[in-house]
Amino acid sequence: MLTDESPLSTVYEPTGQDPVVYLKRYYGYDRFRPMQEAIIRSIVSGRDTVVLMPTGGGKSVCFQIPALMMPGLCVVVSPLIALMKDQVEALHLNGIAAAYINSSQGVKEMRDVEANCVSGKIKLLYVSPEKLLSESFYVFLNRMKISMFAIDEAHCISSWGHDFRPEYTQLNTLRKWFPNVPIIALTATADRLTRQDISDRLDMRDPAVFIASFNRTNLSLQVLPGTNRIGQITKLISLKPNTSGIIYCLSRKSCETLATKLMEKGYSAAFYHAGMESSERARIQEAFLRDDVKIMCATIAFGMGIDKSNVRWVMHYNMPKNIEGYYQEIGRAGRDGLPSQTVLFYSFADVATYTQMLTENKPANLELQLAKLERMKQYAEANTCRRQILLSYFSEQLPEPCGNCDVCRSPRITFDATTVAQKALSAIIRLGERVPMNVLIDVLRGSRNYSIVSQGFDKIKTYGAGADLKFEEWRSYLHQLINIGVIEVAYENHYALRKGLLADDVLFNGKTISLVRPDDVPKPVVEKATRTRTESNRDELFERLRTLRKRIADAQNVPPYVVFTDSTLEDMARQRPTTPDAFRNVSGVGERKLEMFGTAFLTEIADYVGVQVGESQRQVRSEAPSRPREAAKPKGSTQQMTLELYQQGMTIQQIAQARELGPSSIANHLIQLSQGGYDVELESLITPAERREIEAAIAIVGIEENRTKPVFDHLEGRYDYGKINITIALMKH
Repeated sequence: MLTDESPLSTVYEPTGQDPVVYLKRYYGYDRFRPMQEAIIRSIVSGRDTVVLMPTGGGKSVCFQIPALMMPGLCVVVSPLIALMKDQVEALHLNGIAAAYINSSQGVKEMRDVEANCVSGKIKLLYVSPEKLLSESFYVFLNRMKISMFAIDEAHCISSWGHDFRPEYTQLNTLRKWFPNVPIIALTATADRLTRQDISDRLDMRDPAVFIASFNRTNLSLQVLPGTNRIGQITKLISLKPNTSGIIYCLSRKSCETLATKLMEKGYSAAFYHAGMESSERARIQEAFLRDDVKIMCATIAFGMGIDKSNVRWVMHYNMPKNIEGYYQEIGRAGRDGLPSQTVLFYSFADVATYTQMLTENKPANLELQLAKLERMKQYAEANTCRRQILLSYFSEQLPEPCGNCDVCRSPRITFDATTVAQKALSAIIRLGERVPMNVLIDVLRGSRNYSIVSQGFDKIKTYGAGADLKFEEWRSYLHQLINIGVIEVAYENHYALRKGLLADDVLFNGKTISLVRPDDVPKPVVEKATRTRTESNRDELFERLRTLRKRIADAQNVPPYVVFTDSTLEDMARQRPTTPDAFRNVSGVGERKLEMFGTAFLTEIADYVGVQVGESQRQVRSEAPSRPREAAKPKGSTQQMTLELYQQGMTIQQIAQARELGPSSIANHLIQLSQGGYDVELESLITPAERREIEAAIAIVGIEENRTKPVFDHLEGRYDYGKINITIALMKH
């Protein structure tokens, strides 16, 4: 039922205003992103338009604003129910009249939506391709004026695309039914061949084609060896606590296994794949959207239908089978424009699996799919800027290396390792392709252990041929040779090593092999920049605003990012508005959201600012830290006393003894003093060895807010809570 407060109660009329007026009023932004305004003007002029824009680039605004500016109903073709629901909820909170019709609704609900469309109360209607092309829906559409048809995820219409859907192929019927209505095709991933196919299959007439830059500069790109993936994943996510992320897996079983292992380690994780009951999939997805679940382990069936803007990282447990799919999946990170991380774990075994699947199934476009798989493999094995490779695939050039991928940050130094590869292959062949990696290394290094000698492995010609290399060096080189296809792992034969696809070329055809020395092999390290006091205060306010957003979102029954994105909260934390006019200046605050949420957020900000002002006044009134004294007892606040003793050069234990307090209390005083801007060197309070061991424990069990006992228990009490808290503080800052 519609109410006076519902956005559906507004009847929109074209005003002829400049598009930026709509952008500010409904979306809260002062300027368009690149190409958006040109696309909007093309659509408003009535021209068929093809829009190729990366995920998070703002495709939806390109047809939503024209829908508001033009008379009639904009019909949006969307492939997934979740995507429709997500976008309609977001439009409602922006004060825009939108609705959807799909199989999740009852007959009465559908009829109510249709009635609102006919009466002009709806400006955007989302439908599936199947519903759109039904005879009854054609009769319904003929009852009103249609402003445009917007085909979202348009790559699904092309057999050349990576996500072809047969139900999309009949959409050319729209041109026959409504010859004078413009058609807008939008996609995030389409190469040149796919773009032309989209235009042809939709029977578009001289379409305007807009190709935005694919350069998502806020995404860091990293490829890591596909070894010890669980350990690498837990290390990475422990350094990004309380953030949302997606881990894409190749199989349903690996999704479930990985999610289970992460939950056992204390992480908020769940799995999602097509083999689950639809109701359970919907429940899990909703929990992820609402930040009730932080980590989603999923097959590629997940993610296409969500607009979640605060995904801070995306990992690929397995290599995707083409660059289009990879680019679309990593594009689900950082949609709000904030820095976000992407990690691909690469193993040549994934290439072999895909190759076997394709050759066994023999799809009609087998040659094309194999070629795309090869391009993905080349990307994963690259020793040059990954972003340049990625952009060149989409016919875009990046003149200089990006500086935000693992290769740019840690340039690879390669050497001619053809002889190393030949020694390894020779030993593998002479050992009958039946020994695992550790045994092969022992043979190459000339080990005299019982297992080698008793089996006669010390008698083969290549025994000891690699004695000049350390064990870990051989392990690194063998992993690299596996990744590039020179060697294979026979998983079905106790992980024995055997010749790979390139082995004969290396042995007999003069193929050279370049490898990276072990010290240069990429490692899963996430650097944390030192935070200034101003930045720390901003982060504290951001967390308070994020908590408030979650409460409001739960009350509104919508995902938190639909209320405000993380980037909008960050802008609030920077500007600290305390009046409605100042709140309007925050990026992403439109009139509707100011009306609905302004009071709550302004109150929270004013409360925080008041607390900070009060603390500053108290600090001004307090005495400056006294100079060290030999006999006089320290005076002032408890932290002041600790600071004075620390400045005299006392250790934590000495301060604790002098003040008759526990060492953990003294450690916490020093942490708080350091965060407050005082000259306290936390690094000097813990040895590198102690810090490494505590960090390793944190990587395994994770960090829970205000709860370090799991870490303490895991370390079996070897380190007190003070040293654990110091390590956590160093990791955060």
